[in-house]
Amino acid sequence: MTEGGYDILAIGAAVVTFILMVVAFYLPRRRWFHMPVMIGVILFDVLMPVYLYLTRDWYQRLIEQEEIFMFSIWMHFGLVLTLYALYVLQIMTARKILAGDAAARTDHHWQGKAILLVRALVILTAATLLEPTVVQEGAV
Repeated sequence: MTEGGYDILAIGAAVVTFILMVVAFYLPRRRWFHMPVMIGVILFDVLMPVYLYLTRDWYQRLIEQEEIFMFSIWMHFGLVLTLYALYVLQIMTARKILAGDAAARTDHHWQGKAILLVRALVILTAATLLEPTVVQEGAV
């Protein structure tokens, strides 16, 4: 499979985990579903940059092609950092809920909405950063 094919699979996996996250968002009281899905999505989002680092030639793309100066790269990076910060807040609030603080549910709900919005933007900006694949003549 070409590198472009792996890019499509990574975006596809992100979209599938986003759909699972939306379902988990609407089923917060079903902890047997909500918590494993959210933990899995957070792990997916934390490990995706590791996968991308290990499978890409970042020096060639960022330095030689000078993509490091692109606004879309920095916008995506800022959104990823925002997503991670929201995950930390979400986990801290979830721990309060599990400890019996019912008032934290409202914060948890709004943080969840913010995570859904930011994660959708992360996926969209990642899709715009896909490298175009060049089809060679005579290649099957």
